[in-house]
Order: sequence, then C-alpha cells, then structure tokens
Amino acid sequence: GSTGQPKGVILTHANLLANIRAMGEAVQADSTDVFVSWLPLYHDMGLIGAWLGSLYYGMPLVLMSPLAFLTRPARWLWTIHQHHGSLTAAPNFAYELCLSKIEDSDLKGLDLGSLRLAFNGAEPVSPNTVRRFSERFAAYGFRPQAMAPVYGLAEAAVGLAFPPLGRAPPVDRIERETFITRGRAVPVSDAAEGTLEFVACGQPLPGYQIRIVSAAGRELPEREEGRLEFQGPSVCSGYFRNPEATRRLFDGAWLDSGDLAYVAEGDIYLTSRVKDIIIRGGRNISPYELEEAVGDIPGIRKGCVAVFGSPDPASGTERVIVVAEIREREEVTQEALQARIRAVAADLLGMPPDEVVLAPAHTVLKTSSGKIRRAAVRELFETGQIGQHPHAVWWQVVRFALASLRPRLRSLWRRITDTAYAVYAHFIFWSLAPVVWLLVAVLPRASWRWTVMRRAARLLLRLGRILLSVEGVDQLPQKQACVIVSNHASYLDGVMLVAALPLEFSFVAKAELGRQVISGWFLRRIGAVFVERFDKQRGVADARRTVQTVQAGRS
Repeated sequence: GSTGQPKGVILTHANLLANIRAMGEAVQADSTDVFVSWLPLYHDMGLIGAWLGSLYYGMPLVLMSPLAFLTRPARWLWTIHQHHGSLTAAPNFAYELCLSKIEDSDLKGLDLGSLRLAFNGAEPVSPNTVRRFSERFAAYGFRPQAMAPVYGLAEAAVGLAFPPLGRAPPVDRIERETFITRGRAVPVSDAAEGTLEFVACGQPLPGYQIRIVSAAGRELPEREEGRLEFQGPSVCSGYFRNPEATRRLFDGAWLDSGDLAYVAEGDIYLTSRVKDIIIRGGRNISPYELEEAVGDIPGIRKGCVAVFGSPDPASGTERVIVVAEIREREEVTQEALQARIRAVAADLLGMPPDEVVLAPAHTVLKTSSGKIRRAAVRELFETGQIGQHPHAVWWQVVRFALASLRPRLRSLWRRITDTAYAVYAHFIFWSLAPVVWLLVAVLPRASWRWTVMRRAARLLLRLGRILLSVEGVDQLPQKQACVIVSNHASYLDGVMLVAALPLEFSFVAKAELGRQVISGWFLRRIGAVFVERFDKQRGVADARRTVQTVQAGRS
C-alpha cells in the first residue's frame, strides 16, 4: 500500500501474532463474529487483518473479489446482509463509492443491523464520508457506533490504533489558519468558515505506545502537530535488503511512521504524510482536503485528484499543482472546470493553485488499496507525461494477452529445450558406453582401463557442454591411500569423479549393482567394492572389506 517506492517490511511470526491478538482484544473478537471482506489478499489489511485474523479467532470469513465490489458496490452490503456479517473493513473510498454508486432502489430490504464494526482505514478518513454514510444507511440498520476509523501501517504488521467500542467517531473542528501556520489544533465550536475537520482514528492498541515529536525530536504536548512515532510488540525489524531506509526508520527505540498527527483526549488525529506536505509562503499545505473538495466538483472524477508540490524551475520555490481526472473533453467545459478548481482552492487555501492539469481517466496513479501515489503523479507531471493519449483499447488487450502468455511460452520453450538436450545426452552416452564397456572387458591392465574410462568421461562431458572446474587436486596424497567422500546427487557423479581425479581408485557401490549382469561385471573389472545396505551383518562385513582395501594401499 506504499504511496512511494514500495519497500519490503520484515515481520516475524511473533510480530503477526502480537498484532492480531492486540486487534482482537481491542474489538473483543471471537468465533461468533463473521468477517466480510473484498480486500485483496496482497494488501496487509486483507491478508493479516481479515484472513489471518479470522483464522486466529476461528470466525467465518466471507471473501469477495475486489472486482465484484468495484463493479457493483451494493454487492458488499448485500453480502453483509446475507451472511449476517458483524465485522468488515475497507478504505475510505469504498464507503464513498457506496454513497455515489448505489441507488436507493438497490437497497430495498437491506439490513445492516448485524454489523458491529465497519473499519475505515488504509488511507485518509474523510469526516464528510463518515457522516454521510452513517446518515444514509441508518435507515438500513447501520448504527453510527459501527463506523470505526482506524490507523495502521505495515511497519506495525497492520493495526496501531482502534477506537473504543460503542462510540461514534469524534470529529475535531479546529482553526484553519492557526493550524496551517503554527501547527496547533485550536478547537472551535461549530463548522464555520475558516475551520478544518479531522476524524479521530482511535487510540493505541493494548501494548503499544505512541508519541508526537517535532522535527527536532522534541516530544510535543496535546493538540500540537508533529511526526507520529510508536513502539509495540509488532514493530518490524526494518526493510528487506535496504539498510539505508532501515536506518532512517528508527529514532532510537521509536519507529517513525512518516505520518503527521496530533493527539487530543487520547485520540489520534492524522493530518498528513510528511512527504506530502507542501510548504508555500511559510504555510504547511496538506493535499487531502483540497483533493476531496476538487473531487466534489461535477465533471471531476471523485477520488482521482492529486495535489502536490513541484519546484519552480526558475526560482526553486514550491508550486501547488492540481491534477484532476475529468469526464468531459469539450474546451468550454475544461475552462469552466479549471476556473471552478481555482476558486475552490482559493477558498480553502487563501490562494489559487499555480497550475491545474485536467487529465484523462486513469492518469492519477494509485496503490493496491486505492491511495493516491502523489510522488509518482508528480514525476509524470515533471517529465511531461500527463495527458498523453493511451493506446487504443484493442492494443492494450493484445498487450495484456501477450504479457499473460509470455511466462507460459517461456515455460513451454524450456520444456522443449530440456527434452531435446536429454535426448542428445542419452544419444552421446549410449554411443560411448558400449565401446567403453568392451575396452574395459578386453584390456588386461587396470591402468589401461582407467585411461580409457577417463578419456571417455571427459569426452562425454565435453560433448554434453558440461564445464568441469576442479580445485584442490594437489592436496590429494601422492603415495598414500585415502578415502574420498562425495555428495551423491546422481549417477553422473561417477563420470565426474573419473574425469576429475588423476589417480586410480575403487568405487564403493551398493550391492544391488553388483548383482546386475552388465553393470556388476563392469564395476568389478574396475575394482569396485560392494556394500550390502539391507542386511546388517553382511553390511558390516562388507564395510570391513572396504577398510581392508584402503589398508592395502588403494584409494
């Protein structure tokens, strides 16, 4: 779910268990619950929270395809109804989709009364979405106390803060100007102009501690914005094969989440990501509120707006850029949309954005959980790639088909080449084997037989394009018998040893080979010693004869 360059988080079995237990304790999960989820299993909320959490507590898990939800959001709610789901989870955009894409006629007979908790996390939680969802679906049994904004991150396994049970989500209204310029969350009594709203994302899970620190590392009091750091039993050990990022991750014993937040009355209020903050004229501008406001403009695709800072090439100062996906393409409509976006930004920020880019659908990049990848969109903007027309649909279908076929074609080609090589290798072996067998049979001296075998073995390897690298031969004793031990991987080991070693030696072979007419006679001609494997007494006697062979001066 990373909005930047994805990094592998190192988590242990103990980390996962600790986090699952803490989340279960916070929500009082047990086997009577039913979890309904459409979240992909390659995302931590779907894999650890839904799948492994349900497994640990022995509760039924009803899984849906993400596509089933995205194509028809009402399926999610009806699945909760049909299976009497008590727990579910989704990012904020999913609740927004239910508000914008589900008609009242699709909800006739729906009952969400079984739902204890609907977790809302994995991206910034909108107070407006929380409020509207609770109001609209109250008529269908949804209780405001069931809406549960939560906070977590992969570096803690998945969960870090959950709200107390039986409480509707608190929404904190604060003075906008004081917060933007001084980072202080001064509460106000009503939602008048010049206010900001943040929804509480819960309190630390049992066994976890959080703190808010300044850029200098000083711990801040309540209602002052700073970096959120935490400790707990599921803190990761770092990033996979990325020591530099791991070093930046920790502040002593505390892990730096990379999120900005403040605490009020024990609740965590997330305000932004450190890397997403735009500094303009001494003001810290968070992109989330403007993205949501622009997304509410008719003609703009909701949830498909990216606001970010980009340095001015001439002055180096930070510019505010808005990239918004649109549905309309007429010039008049685009001009009107740009004017509307500038007006909305001026109302919220006190100044218009430096540049507004209206882009076609699917320009604004997202993570697997639906979060805006602002850094990636900024890179597209700065390299001039936004607005380029995508390939035709038929060409994209062809590319996807070829991409899916490529691994299968590679696998098929590998099997064909492996089979061809096996046929070639068998042909070489069976061409040489009868000649070598006959020469070993007729040559009277053992040294002559070994010369034939060694040259044949090296020829076989050369024709089979098998490169043989031999080191340490000079360490073998020249005038003394020795025992050479080799890991037995295949019958090719014997060929390798004959080709590699300059001395004559006796193979120790299993007795079954000695009872075979062709191989047994051949092995005896080259001085092999046979050992019985299944009869203990005979095996001991054969082993003693092997020792006697070495004592007689033969390796």
